[in-house]
Amino acid sequence: MSAEPEVSIHADPAALAAAAAGRLVARLAAVQAERVEATVVLTGGTLGIATLAAVAGTEGLGTVDWSRVNFWWGDERYVARDSPDRNERQAREALLDRLDLDPARVHTFGAAGEYAGVDEAALAYAEELRQAAAVEGPAVGSRGADGLQVPRFDVLLLGIGPDAHIASLFPEMAGIRESGRTVVGVHDSPKPPPERISLTLDAINSAAEVWLVAGGKDKAGAVGLALAGASPVQVPAAGVRGQEKTLWLLDQQAAAEVPRSLLDGEALDLQG
Repeated sequence: MSAEPEVSIHADPAALAAAAAGRLVARLAAVQAERVEATVVLTGGTLGIATLAAVAGTEGLGTVDWSRVNFWWGDERYVARDSPDRNERQAREALLDRLDLDPARVHTFGAAGEYAGVDEAALAYAEELRQAAAVEGPAVGSRGADGLQVPRFDVLLLGIGPDAHIASLFPEMAGIRESGRTVVGVHDSPKPPPERISLTLDAINSAAEVWLVAGGKDKAGAVGLALAGASPVQVPAAGVRGQEKTLWLLDQQAAAEVPRSLLDGEALDLQG
């Protein structure tokens, strides 16, 4: 059963990134206490990368055995491997290059020039997910809807655009309508660069916990519509539901249009 949204509001983007970083370190440490290994799916964007940078200075960083953390990405810009636009490069510069990682556990999307095209790169990533799920076995992996073969994602991080896109799934485009696949190639993205690779909504929603991190007044409308139950085709963020937790980490500006019903009782966690 997928989890209904929880909302945690913070004073500003800096406080939000710090809080998200602290939560991430604590969650990975807790998962490793149970199963030794943990898996996180990373996102790009200003706050996504700021969160990773904040992890580096988080108290308790050493409680995680980073050599036993598996890293995947929710989406990637289909550009050259060394392009500064790549989510992978930004994540490495913000955090990953500072950690003691097992390179075999860092699963990056293919880059332009490495495949015949973006669709081939998407197929390759889907196969990598399938192989990882097979290694875990049915008791742990293969948690996707309709038997999609994906490994267990303990935490999947997402940003949200002003148009309510998540990963590289944009309103009304083919990717957000995709069902039965784990990864899609994105053509003619309304946000440059035009070619991207993205997990599908089914793959995203296979995660145990999905955290959406958003800040700024330009995100308020998208956040409000998503939490009010809009159609995922028009408002992709509305379709996000983790298997065990769906957590919206927001600053006060992004939370301006959150439905009041979600700001009552334990759903509200306003922090400075």
